[in-house]
Amino acid sequence: MRVRLSSWTRPARAALLCAALCCPLAAARAARPPLTFTVRQGRFFNAFLRQGPVAGDLVLRSGPDPRLIMAFPAGDSGVGVWFAREPHWANWRLLGPLHPVRARDRHGRPLYGMSAVLELTGDAALQVRQAVLSSIRVLRDYNSLGKLPAGIETTPISDAQRITWSRQRLDGRVGYRLKLTVLRGHVRGTRILADRAGVIRLRITGLTGEPPLTPLAGRQLLRHPHAGSRAARDTLTFLAYRQKFLAGSWRFDTYFGRDTLMSVRLLMPALTGAAIDDALDSVLARLSAGGQVAHEENIGEQAVLMNLKRGVRSDAPSYTYLMIDENYMLAPDAAAWLLNPRERSRAAAFLSAPVGGPEARQGSHGAALVRNLRFVLESAAAFAHDPRRAHLIGLKPGVPVGDWRDSTTGLGGGYYPYDVNAALVPAALDAAARLYASGLLDPYLTAAERPLFAQAAEMARVWSRRAPRLFTVTVPNATAVRDVLRYAELDKVPAQPAVRALGRGPLTFPALSLSRSGRAVPVMQSDVGYLLLFGKPAPQDLARLVTMLTRPFPAGLITGAGMVVANPAFAPPGLQTEFTRHAYHGTVVWSWQQALLAAGLARQLHRTDLPPAVRAGLEAAQRTLWRVIEATHSMANTELWSWTYRHGHYHLRPFGSASSDASEADAAQLWSTVYLAIKPPAGLVATVRAAAAAGAR
Repeated sequence: MRVRLSSWTRPARAALLCAALCCPLAAARAARPPLTFTVRQGRFFNAFLRQGPVAGDLVLRSGPDPRLIMAFPAGDSGVGVWFAREPHWANWRLLGPLHPVRARDRHGRPLYGMSAVLELTGDAALQVRQAVLSSIRVLRDYNSLGKLPAGIETTPISDAQRITWSRQRLDGRVGYRLKLTVLRGHVRGTRILADRAGVIRLRITGLTGEPPLTPLAGRQLLRHPHAGSRAARDTLTFLAYRQKFLAGSWRFDTYFGRDTLMSVRLLMPALTGAAIDDALDSVLARLSAGGQVAHEENIGEQAVLMNLKRGVRSDAPSYTYLMIDENYMLAPDAAAWLLNPRERSRAAAFLSAPVGGPEARQGSHGAALVRNLRFVLESAAAFAHDPRRAHLIGLKPGVPVGDWRDSTTGLGGGYYPYDVNAALVPAALDAAARLYASGLLDPYLTAAERPLFAQAAEMARVWSRRAPRLFTVTVPNATAVRDVLRYAELDKVPAQPAVRALGRGPLTFPALSLSRSGRAVPVMQSDVGYLLLFGKPAPQDLARLVTMLTRPFPAGLITGAGMVVANPAFAPPGLQTEFTRHAYHGTVVWSWQQALLAAGLARQLHRTDLPPAVRAGLEAAQRTLWRVIEATHSMANTELWSWTYRHGHYHLRPFGSASSDASEADAAQLWSTVYLAIKPPAGLVATVRAAAAAGAR
């Protein structure tokens, strides 16, 4: 549930009037409304503010283990306080809007942040367990592991009405501050006691000295800044900056390569050209020397911590290159943008422009893009010349993850991910071939590179034909029926619709991954959406894949709570336990994966080579998919959600609301805003909404 906070308080109106009388420029700036919105997910409540140099997300966790966090995109920094577990349930309530705050640390350096007034009911006292002021990565690790790096822990200063934590970053260049002021109740050491009415009221103020980012908004960001869902626009706006697009808040408040590239690809019709340029520049600026796409950046105090491990006292950023999927996402994005006929006039200018701006001195966009394309071609060459399993793209040595399913069990113990090999590598090779043929890359290619680039089109054909076949899983009909019945009983979901959907033939689906030895991991998965968005499967293969995806769970992926990203019904029992509705990449719903499939179906329906029966099947799948998208629109901008099944219906459940959930979900997620560009065909809207409403009744 989202709520706009648009009313001005009396002090704010007075300040605005004063500014208007004293300084017209200040008045104009003050009159510009701040971006403010809230999101409630189960026991988590998020309030967002972006105004001038201040941007922050207040995250409140109610329950027996209450928590307060303020996350700031500036330097990927944050402040938070965790309270001791109590036998009763504590409920937070935000009183009024967030307010931007500016201050200075004891060295006179600027601090930016925000304050809020909160009320706690249902609890007689709050005992501070730990406060953390640092990088969001440090807060994230403390939240999941309960450990802090050396030198981070901060001693509080308290009196009868307040508790304050303040510290300098480990390199001494930046300050952080967190203050709890008790407005009702009182402080005893690090314990906050309620007043006689049993109420605790606090003003929380959080500040960071990390440099603010340059926000994007309105016509800088969106071609049509008032079109589409207000909630999606607010979320995207909070996460969009000239320097980078943030992956999500609160836990991923900085650059992630995969999230940027996938979001830009799906949002491309809605974004302005300048915003797309900024996003692609952020990826090109972080490429490795060998052309690999950076997965995550270490900035702020996380950078200091990483550098101290090498004996260097510095906040110089560093980047991780652990993943393999994002290396093959840049080329399709670049081709979709640079080869778009409407944007062709700006393509040459973008490629010749300097990476990161003139002051960065990193060379041109064109040279950086060629570096990535050369990596793509060289890494794909072995399979193109000898298409066998051992030449697929596998995980990096010693790294158990490699694609977006980056929990340690997300690939089911596999080594060769389906999405990378069956969809992303062929897409990257095809993009490289088209960019090479266009001539746009000519100024940036050496004579030695041209023969390799000239092979790209043939390499793409080999990968497209041969790689997907290696992942095929076939289950005899009788076995599939048995597996569905057993799993439905285990998971307490209806079996008969799924059994009927299986029909009489064998069940065929692409494996989630392959082991190093070539054994298929028989988990049905949603990454076929990549193939539909980027590839051109044979009509008979397309029909089979789409039918598989849109069967009712547990024969397929469709539930009344959305399309799950994994279905382990046909896997061994030991593997099934790794893919539950409490697992980060289990039988849960990720909003962007539904959008990916929607975009893929729309693209396939533009084909002119489909037999009528195949086209009719795709149109039916499109209706099924949009029906569940409409039914889950209340969660659309969040990272993921889970579900329960009771009283004959599926019910959405915020991920992280159960103690057995592997993590918690972000309330604002970049790639979940893509419905600003991905919409149902006009003729489907009324039908889909009527069906969704009928299902809700």
